[in-house]
Amino acid sequence: MAIDQIRGGRKIGRYILLVVMAVIVLFPIYVMAIGALKPGNKVLENPLLPSNITFGTLTRAWRSGQLGRAMVNSTVVAVVVTVAQVVTSVLAAYSFVFLKFPGRTVVFVLFLATLLVPLEATLTVNRRTMQSLGWLNSYRGLTVPFLATAFGIFMIRQVFLTIPKEMREAASMDGLGHLGFLREVAVPLSRPTIGALALFAFLTSWNQYLWPVLVTTDSDYNTVQTGLAALKKASLSQPNLVIAGTVIIALPIFIVLISFQRQLVRGLTAGAVKG
Repeated sequence: MAIDQIRGGRKIGRYILLVVMAVIVLFPIYVMAIGALKPGNKVLENPLLPSNITFGTLTRAWRSGQLGRAMVNSTVVAVVVTVAQVVTSVLAAYSFVFLKFPGRTVVFVLFLATLLVPLEATLTVNRRTMQSLGWLNSYRGLTVPFLATAFGIFMIRQVFLTIPKEMREAASMDGLGHLGFLREVAVPLSRPTIGALALFAFLTSWNQYLWPVLVTTDSDYNTVQTGLAALKKASLSQPNLVIAGTVIIALPIFIVLISFQRQLVRGLTAGAVKG
């Protein structure tokens, strides 16, 4: 009986801790949502209470910040970058694990070394490159520098290492080439990690701010972050519009995270036991 009571107390304690953590995490989101649904002259009156609710603020923010166009641009950029990073990461990781070529380890170490270079250190050079190519104010300028990632290669390589070499040898004896083995065996076994990489790439691309600011001056190529910054400058006296704009551009992120949270956890923990 005493053991059951101890276990019940621990279970209740865990639930209480989860509730407290949920309140801490969700409280800022609640405050932001309430602020986005209030008119400008009421946003500071009882900020924690859902009074004077109106959807007009969201509509005004959508129109004033041209968020529709910005969300289309961000979607295009995020999808292109995500697909490209997944493809290049899978192909490169497969080469490092299943192909033998001179200097394989050295090349892989050089790939990993790029992770030590901060993004800010490459911005000026990349921006000049985009300018010399005439890719400013274009989707190419927004996407090309991010079509491959050493982090993605490392992630996929780690999970490919868990695939027994005997499977590759057996597939080769059955006449299955490298592309066939990659398509039929390696990719299906690594699906959780690939899904996590795709989710991470999409979220990172969606939330980019500094690079779009550097390579775009035309409002037609604003992404959601630069569009929100423009809305902030144009609405200094109406903070509720900025809050509403933030809620609008955050909605796709919440939907994606809620839909694929299990995929993200499974993918990040896959291949963690073998290096």
